[in-house]
Amino acid sequence: MEITALKGIGEKTAKLFYKLGIREAEDLLRYYPRDYEQFKQPVPIAEAVAGEKTAIRGIITGNMAVKHVRSLQILNFMVQDETGTVQMTFFNMPYLKNTLKKDVFHIFRGLLQKQGNRLAMEQPAIYKPEAYAEMADRLLPRYALTKGLSNQTVTKAVNQAFSRCSFPEEFLPESVMEEYRFMPQRDAMREMHFPTDKETLLRARKRLVFEEFFLFILMLRRMKADNHELPNAYKMIETADTVRLLERLPYRLTGAQCRVWREIRDDLGGESVMSRLIQGDVGSGKTILAFLSLIMCAANGCQGALMAPTEVLARQHFDALLKLKEQYGLKISPVLLTGSTTARDRKLIYERIADGSANIVIGTHALIQEKVIYHKLALVITDEQHRFGVRQREILAEKGNAVHVLVMSATPIPRTLAIILYGDLSISVLDELPADRLPIKNCVVGTSYRNTAYRFMEKEVRAGRQVYVICPMVEAGEMEELEDVLSYTEKLKAALSPSIQVAALHGKMRPAEKNRIMEEFAAHHIDVLVSTTVIEVGINVPNAAVMMVENAERFGLAQLHQLRGRVGRGEHQSYCIFVSTSDNKTTMERLKILNESNDGFYISSQDLKLRGPGDLFGIRQSGIMSFELADIFTDAPVLQQASEAVDRFLSEDPDFREERSGALLHVLEKAESKAVDFRSI
Repeated sequence: MEITALKGIGEKTAKLFYKLGIREAEDLLRYYPRDYEQFKQPVPIAEAVAGEKTAIRGIITGNMAVKHVRSLQILNFMVQDETGTVQMTFFNMPYLKNTLKKDVFHIFRGLLQKQGNRLAMEQPAIYKPEAYAEMADRLLPRYALTKGLSNQTVTKAVNQAFSRCSFPEEFLPESVMEEYRFMPQRDAMREMHFPTDKETLLRARKRLVFEEFFLFILMLRRMKADNHELPNAYKMIETADTVRLLERLPYRLTGAQCRVWREIRDDLGGESVMSRLIQGDVGSGKTILAFLSLIMCAANGCQGALMAPTEVLARQHFDALLKLKEQYGLKISPVLLTGSTTARDRKLIYERIADGSANIVIGTHALIQEKVIYHKLALVITDEQHRFGVRQREILAEKGNAVHVLVMSATPIPRTLAIILYGDLSISVLDELPADRLPIKNCVVGTSYRNTAYRFMEKEVRAGRQVYVICPMVEAGEMEELEDVLSYTEKLKAALSPSIQVAALHGKMRPAEKNRIMEEFAAHHIDVLVSTTVIEVGINVPNAAVMMVENAERFGLAQLHQLRGRVGRGEHQSYCIFVSTSDNKTTMERLKILNESNDGFYISSQDLKLRGPGDLFGIRQSGIMSFELADIFTDAPVLQQASEAVDRFLSEDPDFREERSGALLHVLEKAESKAVDFRSI
């Protein structure tokens, strides 16, 4: 059913839904809220706690002053009740001066902060008391939005979809439903959107998370069965090319790199096809191992392909490999193939790939286009596997005949989980960093530290360094209490010296615009880049020495560590500032683990211990593996249960012959054919 069939959604509104990937009414059912608003009763100002989202009821006192700071119009006024006062600050909303009446009670809801001796709120939501009373003490869904689309419009559309869409039959095995006492899928989905209470919401979420993990692991098991012990059609031997390169490099491989390189060599020359994952922190030396594998492949008369998650990173890999070729006289013929390769160049590159004169191909998703015909593809390497999805990796591998597969990831996932999530791969871990790496200096601070942080950024920029600032949201209105990229960019432009070049980057930009911004930052035409987590992978800027993460309490530790990996890549001392809007003791202790260690595997193991289902209301999805609802840290016990359930199911009904298994097979094949196994968003 087209989304336009729903009441109140015409062509104009439908186009906004299309931007969110929602074309049919059925898509709304799985367009789950990204968070929930808990509208608690207003509290007296004297009892309000700084660092928490709070509602206060009061009247405006004193002057409502608007001041201009470069491109910003800043409105300040005081609100008081019988117990105290709070300063309110609004950016670029001067009209409030005329619309808010002084002698009328309003409810202001936002993050309460302590600024010196006074309490303050920035950009709070404003409600009439009677409107707020209708929402009090309820859990209300908050959806990811796009400009022009309100949360209320999405909520109404979802409600209609539940009454008008038909639901497929239950596909989880009956034994699983009984063992875990799962509620029916339809009920679970409705609770996710319109929860009865927190306890029922958590039960619903567990059922849907289990379902995601169950399908994902089942797909992996089927892939592993298909690829199990495939004979090695491209047996390779180590040649003088890689031996000479290792002798001439200006550094020695670490012990961990030497161990993993032996494993790769043994795989390439073994009896069976290689399917291997290399896990290692940023800077542990995965890229040189990928290059050595490609060089060995080319020296054996075969072709190798390396697929990167962004054009910028693909170009950086290509340039680094060309530099090695020129410095050490390597007998390789690499080509670069991305979405922005011109039609004329693409035609020539296709020809060189097809006739084998290009023996190493580096690129993005362009490598798996139908028109790319390989001459003798024997090795496929993917950088940051979870950014593609298992099926996309498989499509590239299918360009050859039983090719070797090497997957690289800087995502620190504990081995117990990695064995499940990368079930079709052997695992190698680079658990050692080169001795000359300067450890990143970290600090966890409150919002009162911001001005100090801005001055520190200026000092580093004047010294020639560059800065990342990470915000959890793209634009104002997505989640009221969280910092967003677009507003924060303007705020920084006003706070920093005019000579400092500040730019914004986020996932809603067109790919060409994203690439342009990343390339300009890499070329140091931009000093400060304000971004969402889109920079988590896909850009290498050794000159970037400072990162500040806003609303750090909203991220998992493993993702914060992954973000931190964007700095500390060059010769300069690097710094990471984690800004928390909450001074809750547990929150601060959790974040301070990042102060204790720069070891991603230690941090991810701590994350695993500290996270739990209750974090559903605080920490955002980790982004790792990019499931719709599931988070591998919060939901680690459910992941283990799903893995065991898949093993039991396959031992009892490996050919899907049971009556209920038909529905499961249908859902599974649909997911596989769409190749949508939990892509990055």
